Amino acid sequence: MALTTAPQTLLVIPCFNEERRLRLSAFGTFLRGQSTSQVLFVNDGSTDATLPLLQQFRRNHPGSCSVGSLGQNCGKAEAVRQGLLAAINAGARFVGYWDADLAAPLRQVPLMEAVLARDPETHVVIGVRLPLLGHRIRRDPMRRRLGSIAAWTIHAMTGLPTRDTQCGAKLFRVTAELIESLKEPFHSRWLFDVELLLRLKSLHHGLEGVAYDFPLECWSEQRGSKVNWLTYARALTEMVRIRCGSRPAERGPASRGNHSLSIDDQPFGESSLDREAA
Repeated sequence: MALTTAPQTLLVIPCFNEERRLRLSAFGTFLRGQSTSQVLFVNDGSTDATLPLLQQFRRNHPGSCSVGSLGQNCGKAEAVRQGLLAAINAGARFVGYWDADLAAPLRQVPLMEAVLARDPETHVVIGVRLPLLGHRIRRDPMRRRLGSIAAWTIHAMTGLPTRDTQCGAKLFRVTAELIESLKEPFHSRWLFDVELLLRLKSLHHGLEGVAYDFPLECWSEQRGSKVNWLTYARALTEMVRIRCGSRPAERGPASRGNHSLSIDDQPFGESSLDREAA
């Protein structure tokens, strides 16, 4: 990887056809403003100019940014999983993922990182979008209602204690449990967050002692989001399958074999992780 030293926090940014939405200036400001966090962009088989934009950004920020690429579109779930494994392999103390559209501003990363740093018993910090006084949480009214229904359904079917499983802002302490939870691909394309939390819940025998809900100070719905009412319908269907322990019917390029992540034009394999965990 192009990172000069092992960072304290390595943030995975999954990207698929984000050419028009990437706010690379905001990422640059973030990387210049602090020294504990670095960024790994994972290009998920984009068909637009996303990859060359990311590669140019990497050249402009040597030592603090790396770019991984999947040969074809495998879905956000697999992009995040492989990105997290690569981040762990890079030696980071904390890893996480963040939505590329920056609906949650990057200035909240150090605040979430501080939760992990001050409490060794906390293994997961989950960004939650609660409309508290003084917090600027701007969501489309229809999506907010659909999200509330989905959150209630997820809680009822899984017993997960968090208020917001689907927010794309999460940080994790690197532990044997996290590595174990990432070994197998997720069954769901839309609810991989739920699957990951359920795996951690099983390995930790509950999340109450290891997870922390972090109320985001700011979150703004971004134009061009790929999430719509049909997404929620598919997600609820997948929730039933997850609850029953069955794998959804696979389709599309992600179903055709195992696609490895190439980082900075070098192939990344999971064998090194297996050796470290042994």
